Amino acid sequence: MSRTVVFSDGTTVPAIGQGTWFMGEDAARRRYEVAALQAGLESGLTLIDTAEMYADGGAERVVGDALDGRRDRAFLVSKVYPWHAGEPDAIAACERSLRRLKTDYLDLYLLHWRGNIPLEETLRAMDTLQQQGKIRRWGVSNFDCDDLQELLAEEGGRGCASNQVLYHLASRGIEHDLLPECQQLGMPVMAYCPLAQAGRLRGALMTHPLLHQLAQQKSISVAQLLLAWVIRQDGAIAIPKASSIAHIKENTAALNIAFSSDELAMINQAFPPPMSRVPLDMV
Repeated sequence: MSRTVVFSDGTTVPAIGQGTWFMGEDAARRRYEVAALQAGLESGLTLIDTAEMYADGGAERVVGDALDGRRDRAFLVSKVYPWHAGEPDAIAACERSLRRLKTDYLDLYLLHWRGNIPLEETLRAMDTLQQQGKIRRWGVSNFDCDDLQELLAEEGGRGCASNQVLYHLASRGIEHDLLPECQQLGMPVMAYCPLAQAGRLRGALMTHPLLHQLAQQKSISVAQLLLAWVIRQDGAIAIPKASSIAHIKENTAALNIAFSSDELAMINQAFPPPMSRVPLDMV
């Protein structure tokens, strides 16, 4: 059965979505990127994640093209720069994103990382955007436990719908405290770079002997194994970039991959889970 994740309001999304980091940077790739996103929607990967930061809005424009005539099929996520995170800047930033995305609302709007604007101002901006119907939900990204506790202590802070953080097999720090806390809160965790796409560890993962052995035994690719490993966690959504239809097919199939307890034990031996708290990893 394909794994899904449920938000606190009951909305269900597939546990693997579509990331768009590094999309919109090459005009020659645009039609392939649009086609890949559309193929993902057709395959059931309905969550699409983007940000005003990606290619200075270029990724949002790619997504806007991909969603032409298909907006109602997508769960659309974008992110706001921390220096745009107070009123009235957040309102203006959201409106710019909506224009690039050719839509009048976002399903989820995230603070990309924490900056100098007080959280209470960001919460007011998110509340205003919700009241205006421009966003359906809001959340955060790159928030560690201390940040999350500060947010929850603010008036309206418990309205946070999701936390997007770096999480992959070679970066397991969130498993010690942040992930369990989000799970207890019923707050889905969106895992960016689930294949270590933007980090120096990607090669080490893709060529690791044990991972190759396990992937061979399961008749899957190492990338599929890594995605399935991330979404084995309750409430975890992986958002890999997939700029080709072949990758979309691979990612979609990973929704149905499960692990035995012996397989997980071997993975844990090669990539031990954290035994104590570590600072949140970011790229």
